[in-house]
Amino acid sequence: MRIFDPHIHMTSRTTDDYEAMHAAGVRALVEPAFWLGQPRTNVGSFVDYFDSLLGWEPFRAAQFGIEHFCTIGLNPKEANDPRCVEILDLLPRFLAKDRVVAVGELGYDSMTKEEDEAFSRQLELAKDHELPVLVHTPHRDKATGTRRTLDVVKESGVPAEHVIVDHLNEMTVAMVRDSGCWAAFSVYPDTKMDEHRMVRILQEHGLERMLVNSAADWGRSDPLKTLKTGRAMLEAGFSEDDVDRVLWRNPVEFYAQSGRLTLQDDSFETGAGAMFQGSSVLRGARDAADS
Repeated sequence: MRIFDPHIHMTSRTTDDYEAMHAAGVRALVEPAFWLGQPRTNVGSFVDYFDSLLGWEPFRAAQFGIEHFCTIGLNPKEANDPRCVEILDLLPRFLAKDRVVAVGELGYDSMTKEEDEAFSRQLELAKDHELPVLVHTPHRDKATGTRRTLDVVKESGVPAEHVIVDHLNEMTVAMVRDSGCWAAFSVYPDTKMDEHRMVRILQEHGLERMLVNSAADWGRSDPLKTLKTGRAMLEAGFSEDDVDRVLWRNPVEFYAQSGRLTLQDDSFETGAGAMFQGSSVLRGARDAADS
């Protein structure tokens, strides 16, 4: 089983996580720029953070055989802070970098006029740089926020097939599928989506333009939720090819639209039990997936 996690915040994770992820089959990931958990007080904090996403984290990931890419943008939560919005003027400097495969995370948190402005400006930047877009849907009033997101994307002129709408659930998946955008789901231990609900959604809505991510960050989260979703798919009767499509080929297809997704040739064992051979770390990944 080979895995490409299309949304995970490795800045918040440890080297043990990288090791366990590689053992579980993760060979590539995208780390979106996001809120670090407390307010940034100046634009320089963003500059240092973006530089880390472009330099330090790819270096860390490479030590464990994982390709690291990122998305760059002003997240919706901090779009409401006047100390932060100046970073919009500096984004072109970062969006030109080779390992930036999309603009994001952007979108809505509280659906304010400040978020509207930041969202629209960054969609224009995505068009200017010919980059895909990763959109964050709000945790509160998600259905209304998702509808508003889709309206703004349509008005922007960014092609729907260049847009991921993330953090979806059973209430929002149909509208995103109907829009032509890619539908993404964050699989979490206690909130958002679990692997069994995810399997039911895949059974109902199919595999095309569907992405599964762990979105693991500084909160209670699990960087092996992609693996657990793959196992749940197999147990529900999906084929190994189906799992490979959702966990590898779909994210590769989406982010390849950036023209910057350069993956190293590698050999992957694709048997259902192949990732459970060998080291103690691998056994740890297996035990976690079975828990």
